[in-house]
Amino acid sequence: MALNISEGSIEQSSQEFKRFMNYAIRSLAEVVTCLHKAKRRKYITEELFKNHYGFAFNLMNMMIAFKNKIK
Repeated sequence: MALNISEGSIEQSSQEFKRFMNYAIRSLAEVVTCLHKAKRRKYITEELFKNHYGFAFNLMNMMIAFKNKIK
């Protein structure tokens, strides 16, 4: 995610930066999918899942809000 954002921030237009923000948001969605799989396969506890899922949910909302503010 961070790499997508940094790549898009280097001398790009705002539209190009938005495109890289979309990549970062989709990458975070993939992480959430992996969290669900890890919980289902009992690689992580329910408590750890809830903690990471909550963080990812909040981060997703912030990233979407930030992308929507880019002109």
